[in-house]
Parts: sequence; C-alpha cells; structure tokens
Amino acid sequence: MTMSHSATIGAEVHAAPKSKARNLAIDRARTFLTLVVLLHHAVIPYTYFGHTDPKYFFGFDMIVLATDSFFMAMFFFLSGLFAWSGIARKGARSYLADRLLRLGLPFAVCALTVIPLAYYAISLRQHPEIGFSEFWWNMVTKGPWPSGPIWFLWVLFAFDLVACLLHRLSPNLLDPINRLSLHGRRRPAVFFAVMLAVTAAFYIPGRVHFGPSSWFEFGPFSVQHGRVMLYATYFFFGAGIGVAQMDRGLLAVDGRMAKVSWDWMVLAIVPYCLLWGLIFIKREILGNPSPLPDWYEALYAICFTVFSVAIMFLILAFFQRFKQSGSARLLDPMQGDAFGMFLVHYPIALWLQYWLFDYDLPAIVKATIGFVLTVAASWALTRALRQIPGASQVL
Repeated sequence: MTMSHSATIGAEVHAAPKSKARNLAIDRARTFLTLVVLLHHAVIPYTYFGHTDPKYFFGFDMIVLATDSFFMAMFFFLSGLFAWSGIARKGARSYLADRLLRLGLPFAVCALTVIPLAYYAISLRQHPEIGFSEFWWNMVTKGPWPSGPIWFLWVLFAFDLVACLLHRLSPNLLDPINRLSLHGRRRPAVFFAVMLAVTAAFYIPGRVHFGPSSWFEFGPFSVQHGRVMLYATYFFFGAGIGVAQMDRGLLAVDGRMAKVSWDWMVLAIVPYCLLWGLIFIKREILGNPSPLPDWYEALYAICFTVFSVAIMFLILAFFQRFKQSGSARLLDPMQGDAFGMFLVHYPIALWLQYWLFDYDLPAIVKATIGFVLTVAASWALTRALRQIPGASQVL
C-alpha cells in the first residue's frame, strides 16, 4: 500500500537532512541585499523622497521605490530560514544567548557610536557650530535618537524571542509552512500564492490604519508601525521553510522555482508600474493630501505586497538559476564581511554625501562616487575590525 502525497510530505518534514552543504543562492542573495542597502543610502539624497541635496535624478526615485518595497522584508525572510532549526538544535536559552551576542551587542555599540557619527554629518548642515561631544550628549539624553538602519537588529531579536516562545509552545507549529515548502519544490506558485495572501492580510490593515510614515520610537528603538506585521510574516515564512529539509523544499537547488524565473519578473514589474500609477494619482490628482484616503492606502498596499513577494522570488530564482554568474566573483569574497558592512556603512555614506554636497556635480556622478567609496570603505573597515580577537563572532 503506497503512502498518500500529503503523508509523504509529512514524513519528509522530519526526515534527516541529506547534506550540510551551504546554499550558495541564499548566501549570495544575502550579500546582494547588503549591497542594495548601501545603494539605497547612496542615492536617496538625490530623490524626490530624500532630496537632502539640490541635485536630482528621477532614476534614483525608481531605485528607491523598488528597494524600499522589499529589501528589509527579504532580510527578515533570510534570517528566519535558520531560526526554527537553530532553536531546535541549540535550545531556546543558548539560541537567544547567541542572538544577543550577534544582534544585541552590535545594536548597543552602533547606537552609541556609528549612529551618532552618521547623524552628526546631517546636523552640521543645520548647526555648523556644534561640536560632536555636545551633539552626542544631546542625542542620547534629550533625543531624538534615531536608529538609522540598525533598527533591523532589535526587531529581528524580538522576532527570535517570539520564535523561541512559540517553539516552546509547540515545536511542530510551523510544520504546515514546511510542508508547503516541500510541495513548493515542484509547485512554487502555490507557496507564492499562500505567502502573498497571508502577507497581504497582515500588512494591508496596518498600512491603512497607520499610513506609511508612522514610527514607534523609544530612544534608539524604532520601527515603522505599518510594517511590523509585514516583517513578521516574512520572518516566520522563512522560519517555516527552515524547520527541516530546506535543501528539498522551495529553495532546493534543483527545484522548479528557478526554472520559472521570468514569471517572477512579470509578477514584479506589473505591480511596480501600478505603484507609479498610484504615486501619480496621489501627486497630480489628489494633491498629496495627508492623510491619504483609505482606499488609496489599501490599493497601494496590495501592489506593494505583490511586488515585494514577487521580487524576492525573482532574486532567489536568479541566484539559483545562474550559479556561475559574474556577480559571484564579487559576492562570494564579500560574503563573510556583509553583516559588518551593513553595520558600519551608514556614517561613511552620510559623510561622503556631506563632502559631495558643495560640489557642482550631476546627481549620477555624486551617487556613483558615494556608492563605490561606501562599498570600498565599509568593506575595508569590516575586514580590519574582524582582525580584532573575537570580533569575527559578532561581525
């Protein structure tokens, strides 16, 4: 008597892994995302949204709209891939201790050093007479104390903590997602549809209620109200895939996901164009009202969600499909330093923009200089910091 298809998948969820080989597609996607973060921060002064420099280039608006719509959510997804299995392997206490070292310590150090150094460059434009020590003391004691990109660290730790509590409640809680992942090896569209539906259900109400610009802020702890549940769904979908047999599921190197990569491209391009249509309506027809109508926020959230999930699938499919692409020659050597680059790049990017502000150069030239030097300097600095005894356990 043969087993049913669902029973077979259920058995595979808890089967022993076939190998311990790293998934190069995941490693390269994570490193690629780090470069996307650096690019985002290099071009944003020259956009309609950022516009902290008089120079402007519409192409950078196109980049920022795309990157802002997916890259942090995808970071949570990739981080979640190793959460559930890590908790099962190490135990909740050891897992959280490791995460506190890997996330909590960098957050504390960066909040006290990297972030004030970065925002001092902005403050000097408005108050050139202020010294750094005075600026630092005012930021830490009086506020505001912005977190820049490191808000990701404390939110990720919070998700890890929730994951530990849920794992204690039921180690099998995410098995349905894992079974869906195993099924997704042959039918990735089903996983895409389910993830899209769940993500939309959690994100759209928050977007409608809070709008796009509302942030929770408490000292250096900040996060966008309307996106917390979006990030949570990405994290736990990733955790579900990583419960077991990640090498046999949606992200399997021989899975169907990579074979339909052009489909993901279409699914990303269409909602991205619709987002621009909605932006045109907001600016030219509605007149940039604040707050925006609920129907507008709901439509924007729907397009945002489809684009966000689709482009993540596209990026993962690309790195699965083109294993020997030229990008690997840059991404593979950078892989071990990517997290450190994420941590240290922000003051480098902002001080380069401060220096470039007074030069009468086209926006493309300024952004190119800023991006290239930010990548080079943050990579070199990370390499140097990782030579400190014990630093490689954190960076």
